[in-house]
Amino acid sequence: MERVHYKINGISNENMKTQVKNSLEKVDGVDQVCVDMARGTIEIIYNEPATAAQIKSCLQNSGHEIQ
Repeated sequence: MERVHYKINGISNENMKTQVKNSLEKVDGVDQVCVDMARGTIEIIYNEPATAAQIKSCLQNSGHEIQ
């Protein structure tokens, strides 16, 4: 299992948290998504075939800026 951790902008309410979590869970291989709204961080645990590049792209395509 691989793990990535990002600090991101734009998750200010439960609706946005659910939206980004659902988007990431659609990536084949993503196992777990943990969003911390207070800190503005997200942690993703994944296996192949998912890659860190795919996950980063998914976050950016959902309108969130990675810091």
